[in-house]
Amino acid sequence: MLVIKSLFQFITWGVTAIVFAAIVLVVLRSLINYMDLNPFSWLAVTLRRSTEPILRPVRAVLIGFRVDPKIAPFIVIILVIVAGYLLVQVVSGVLWTIAGVIYALTSRQLGMPVAIAGYLLFGLLELYTLAIFVRIVFSFVEVGYGNRLMRFLYRITEPLLGPLRRMIPPVGMFDVSPMVAVIIVWICKAAVAGLLLKGWRVDFL
Repeated sequence: MLVIKSLFQFITWGVTAIVFAAIVLVVLRSLINYMDLNPFSWLAVTLRRSTEPILRPVRAVLIGFRVDPKIAPFIVIILVIVAGYLLVQVVSGVLWTIAGVIYALTSRQLGMPVAIAGYLLFGLLELYTLAIFVRIVFSFVEVGYGNRLMRFLYRITEPLLGPLRRMIPPVGMFDVSPMVAVIIVWICKAAVAGLLLKGWRVDFL
């Protein structure tokens, strides 16, 4: 368990460092643009090359919504933070499930098969929640169905989101079915924890 916990901490610190570096690069580029420095200097060119791949699609989305593209750096910073958080949560869910299964196998307690099923099901529900969040983020930045990951997310989340979307009317321009789906999955996780994992350890990370 110590190895899994250490691995999780290492990955968390690594993701945090990458997110921080990305934010610094975007902020530095914005400062250079604001101060109207030489756009052909080595620093300006380097910052432009490193940040343009993530700024360009966000800028295009804002223009499509008739929003000032100058706020693209601010949106990118938010998206980078959200993406880092989601990645940490995915790693957490996977490592937590592995730790739970190992703990159940080595505990040799009565009800071990039920506990293993509970850990696996709880982990899958955690990943399903994250899949819904990632699909929302991808939809916001207009990642199309042609993207392989988006197709996968659509296939696994639409069986729940589709019926909810038909039953629940949108609030203004916003589709609230993903929020309802997250609540439903949360209730299922609580039921798994209360029925299948009652009395079993859950604080692995």
